[in-house]
Amino acid sequence: MSKIMTVDVLSSIKGAQPSESVNKLFDVIKNAQPSNDNSLNNVNRNCVSVSDLRDDVVIESSAIEKEIILENFPNKKNGFLVVAKVIES
Repeated sequence: MSKIMTVDVLSSIKGAQPSESVNKLFDVIKNAQPSNDNSLNNVNRNCVSVSDLRDDVVIESSAIEKEIILENFPNKKNGFLVVAKVIES
């Protein structure tokens, strides 16, 4: 089995094509070197600083991107895409 997976396989979206950002991310992952630095073992990997969060910005998609998303989205209700609840209070 090949270790290379295409964007459409990874995303489960039929016909998905990688963007320049995705290609750059894959290049970073391919060129990453594992670290044996034990000092990293003491870092709490279950939290993130609020200052490290990105701004929540709406990015418009093309008509074909919207069509692909709608075709592949598992649940819809009253014209909206239904997203599973992931945070419980």
